Amino acid sequence: MVPGGILADRLARWRGALAFAGATLAAAASPSSYDAHARTLALRQIWFTAGEILPGFALFAALAAAVTATIAIEAARDFGLSQFALELVMRVLVLELAPLFTALFVALRSGAAIATEIALAQTAGDFERMRAEGRDPLACEFAPRVAAAAASVASLTVFACALALAIAYPAMYGASPWGFEEYTRTVGRVFGGATLAGLALKCVLFGAAVALFPIQAGLSADRRRRTAPIAVRAAMVRVFAAIAAIEIAALAARYVG
Repeated sequence: MVPGGILADRLARWRGALAFAGATLAAAASPSSYDAHARTLALRQIWFTAGEILPGFALFAALAAAVTATIAIEAARDFGLSQFALELVMRVLVLELAPLFTALFVALRSGAAIATEIALAQTAGDFERMRAEGRDPLACEFAPRVAAAAASVASLTVFACALALAIAYPAMYGASPWGFEEYTRTVGRVFGGATLAGLALKCVLFGAAVALFPIQAGLSADRRRRTAPIAVRAAMVRVFAAIAAIEIAALAARYVG
């Protein structure tokens, strides 16, 4: 059993994190937040989050898609359900696993880096100096990172999904061109307008979580430098919890009811 005081403290922290997320997302959506410094910071974050990792991410995504598609198709054939194999691959691999793996991949690399950067800036007093100069860290530092992370995760997810769709065809039909009609018909049946809208929303939420919670946790550090690693650990726990919550909510919205 969790004592009431500890539970209340955890709930208060999550409420604070959600309030911070709302304020940061509002700033990220405002065009007035993007001066020259913010645009440069956003572009640098996009390059760090998506550009630098693209070759390694492409290899990882291709191998994961090939293995997952092959296992799903062979399992469906073994159970006499080959007519559902392609749709199963698209629903499981493209709609669920590719976005989730992309978010986790980026979180492991960029989430920890963002939390460390913010925590060290907090311990150095950089944000206090910015406020003293009349600059708002929310607009100057936090919103560009969140917007860039959301754009990066969404772009990488689109790339991973397209790669998975390309790999699903030869995994199902081999080199034969005769499955193209069935393939395109299945794509049209699976990826309706509502499904694509839900996938886009999930990708944006994943991307926002990758930056929002590391920033919020990094701000919990104080002038003692030993608090920075504690903030980074807390950031990663919150990011993974948020990603899991978003995925569960998406699954419930799609398949429950």
